[in-house]
Amino acid sequence: MSTSNLQKPVPEWQSDLLARHDLGPDYLGSAREWFAPVVHAVAAHHNGAGRPVLVGVNGSQGSGKTTFADYVCSALEHECGLTSISLSLDDVYLPRAERQRLAAEVHPLLATRGVPGTHDIPLLLGTLRALLDADTAPGTAIPRFDKATDDRVPHSEWLRVGTPPAVVLLEGWCLGASAQSQAALREPTNALERDEDPDGRWRGYVNDALTKAFPSVYDLVDQWVMLQAPSFDCVLRWRQEQERKLAQQRGGMSDQMMDERELVRFVAHFERLTRHCLESLPPRVDHLLVLDENRSVIEARIGKGAAA
Repeated sequence: MSTSNLQKPVPEWQSDLLARHDLGPDYLGSAREWFAPVVHAVAAHHNGAGRPVLVGVNGSQGSGKTTFADYVCSALEHECGLTSISLSLDDVYLPRAERQRLAAEVHPLLATRGVPGTHDIPLLLGTLRALLDADTAPGTAIPRFDKATDDRVPHSEWLRVGTPPAVVLLEGWCLGASAQSQAALREPTNALERDEDPDGRWRGYVNDALTKAFPSVYDLVDQWVMLQAPSFDCVLRWRQEQERKLAQQRGGMSDQMMDERELVRFVAHFERLTRHCLESLPPRVDHLLVLDENRSVIEARIGKGAAA
């Protein structure tokens, strides 16, 4: 048999990635086709900048951005020789007690994590700035949030960075979102806003966070990537799949996890900004990956040139 017909063994780092995310081998073919160009573009940007760089990754709930970030980090290390680290906006949610205080003082909907205004932006900024400085990166603690308990993990359990990263990835469902106009805020997007935020105080508070807090984070970002869902209608199904996977990892449903009705209501909190991101972000990002309903990439634009 010709050696050209023999299948090349999968590199260990790729096998490990498949195992971490419970993925089949077909994922690698798609990743090599669509994600590898992003890896090479990020590496080239780092090499040109000559300093640590921050990559912002936007994707709606369940779009696969955490797995994408893991692939990019692993490929940067093993194929480009660049150390990297991935952070999630989800890991800097305010502790439950702080959100309950906001719920009592500002609006009851702020008890639910997720929207701008429920993140600890000073914690995020401090972490990012430390990671992007080679002198302060070693020993930097990475915040963690436990969605099953809906609370921040104790600081003593946060992982600490060893080698200073050349590339930092920050991923989040609303990362990159801009504030909306007052006219856009006036009409409720769904029943949740209509019935539980009739005067618009909640969505106004969320919008203020996008106006005042998030730009300081955006100013640190060197390159933007978006995983573009086909529509908001896919997001609930994707989020349901996420919840089932979380339940499997924990050996079944726990008291803190959401049932179907609770999940539908939970996702409604994200509808306004998810739709806003899907409409406004694609022209503004550096790298765009267009997804179908099964989360497979069907089109890409690497750089701000023509689509591939």
